[in-house]
Amino acid sequence: MTALRRPYIFWLALFAVTWALSRWSFPLYKALDARWIIKFPKAWELPLEGWISAAMAWLVESATFGLFTFRDLTRFISALIEAPYDLVRNLLVDGFQTGLGQNAVEVAPSLSWIAVIAVVGALAYYAKDWKLAVLVGACFLYLAIFGQWESAMVTLASVLISVPMGAVGGLALGILSYRYQWFERALRPMLDLMQTVPVFAYLVPILFLFGFGPVSALVATIIYAMPPMVRITTVALQTVPPEVHDVGKMTGCTRRQMMWKVLVPVATPTLMVGVNQVIMLSLNMVIIASMIGAGGLGFDVLGALRRLDIGAGVEAGLAIVVMAVALDRLSQAFAVRERGHAITGGFVKRHPWGVTVVLVIVGTFLAGQFLPALQTYPDGATVTTSRFWSGAIEWINVNFFDTFEAIKVFFLNWLMLPVKRFFGGIPWPWGVVALGLIGWRLGGWRLGLLCAVMTLFIAASGLWPKAMVTVYLCGVSVLIASVIGIPLGVLAAQNERAGGIIGGFIDTLQTLPSFVYLIPVVMLFRVGDFSAMIAVVLYALAPAVRYAAHGIRSIDPGMIEAGKVSGCTRRQLLWRIKLPLAAPSLLLGLNQTIMLALSMLVITALVGTRDLGQEVYIALTKANTGQGIIAGLSVAFIAIIADRIVTALARKSKERLGLEA
Repeated sequence: MTALRRPYIFWLALFAVTWALSRWSFPLYKALDARWIIKFPKAWELPLEGWISAAMAWLVESATFGLFTFRDLTRFISALIEAPYDLVRNLLVDGFQTGLGQNAVEVAPSLSWIAVIAVVGALAYYAKDWKLAVLVGACFLYLAIFGQWESAMVTLASVLISVPMGAVGGLALGILSYRYQWFERALRPMLDLMQTVPVFAYLVPILFLFGFGPVSALVATIIYAMPPMVRITTVALQTVPPEVHDVGKMTGCTRRQMMWKVLVPVATPTLMVGVNQVIMLSLNMVIIASMIGAGGLGFDVLGALRRLDIGAGVEAGLAIVVMAVALDRLSQAFAVRERGHAITGGFVKRHPWGVTVVLVIVGTFLAGQFLPALQTYPDGATVTTSRFWSGAIEWINVNFFDTFEAIKVFFLNWLMLPVKRFFGGIPWPWGVVALGLIGWRLGGWRLGLLCAVMTLFIAASGLWPKAMVTVYLCGVSVLIASVIGIPLGVLAAQNERAGGIIGGFIDTLQTLPSFVYLIPVVMLFRVGDFSAMIAVVLYALAPAVRYAAHGIRSIDPGMIEAGKVSGCTRRQLLWRIKLPLAAPSLLLGLNQTIMLALSMLVITALVGTRDLGQEVYIALTKANTGQGIIAGLSVAFIAIIADRIVTALARKSKERLGLEA
């Protein structure tokens, strides 16, 4: 019995000391006249911000590689990206022109709205069936009818450039990771950083290196969207059955043939899942990158938020959702598409949809010379719902203001502010020691040292108070997301009908770009920590639900039967058998919920949070590279510490349950 209680004694003692220090840190500082207890001494702070800013300035102004300078390199990269982007944008939006400025003459118009709808509809039919073609076509028709076509095509042009570059780059790096173990080990921490550094932090150095404009936005998007493709490629190639390798060797394949004619084709379904992730992340990032010149729907949403134009913000936000749904369903269909039988006959018989699309493009081009409405959707035929949404939000605020305010005050007074005071009062020296002890207890001295060093970095950067606000907001959001998500996941696993409804709801939440969550939250709750918390909970809810459902479904049926035979009630089956056995999956879901919460928290800097996300956002507005990178690294270190600790907990849980050696 004593042995069983020892772990709980450690955790209770750690919490008690932390709570006591949090409550009495200020009186302790007063009594000892030691300000360093609550604030890291300015003289000891690492001057990393100045060093990084100076290094970036040197790169741009003075760095040279002999034959060319670093500035020449960035201009070359910009030209490589800008050329295809301009081509696609001209094809979808601007048309093709010759000459400059007022002397520009249009040579050929862009694709008509009818032609674009025909192209995406044909792709959807080719990928799956008529139902998907109607859905995707209707989504793009919606963009035209509701006056969002031009902005949507600007966003689509960015996605069409960033996705192939991100997918090809991720595939190449994934293949190298598969072939060379040392390369995978070296790349893994870089991928961890790329996936944990907040999205705004990408924008700061890229803005400095590439300037303001769509090229900078595309560079940021490619970097942000590439890591999932790298990881999925490596896993997909590693999980190809050994029999496939043997067949390739028996047929005399060279190393190159083995990769491109055997392994990659076999792994294609899994690789298409990676492409789907690249598409969704690209769409998400393209919207955020509107802050540095991407334009499109993201710029419309940002402008509406700044003007507090409720109707325009909702319209642009719905357009983003519609485009995200169309691209998500289309890419998912290609991911599971099976190759059909080869069709014999002439070119038209073999490629009926390709020929149809070409005829529509040519036909609308010619007819558009006489009927402009066939080329450009007429403004007079557009429908606006701006007044409706403005009126609806106004009606909700007028009639339910007291209810919303009561909910907000309740959560602030009874949950958020007490947690904020707890984390805000933790002295930085004890924070370093406590996280080191937690890491040591769960994963050994290496994890303890990693946690302590990363925590000390945050304190030594002068960002401890902001970091504690980030931890408090993330902690509260993850707690609420787990309290809501885990029961929903359990219900989805145990009730097929409820599972279908909950699954559709979660699919919708995962399809929405993170930027979209800010619109209804700001309109109903205004700015502040509570609004940020609501947006984070909605964005981070999906993994809590999915992993809980997966954990319950994957329990050995024999264990359930054994519980029933021993006379367990349904409640006892859930609390004593199912949830304990699903604990590793629940912890993995907690891990992913934390990661999504941290990534969303940085975006919620737009609604008035005063945490590390605000530091990154301020750095972006001032183009302060050093400040942005340090704040971004601090968020990344919080994410890495949480990831390693929760992963260690999951591993211990599996060992305790005998699920792994």
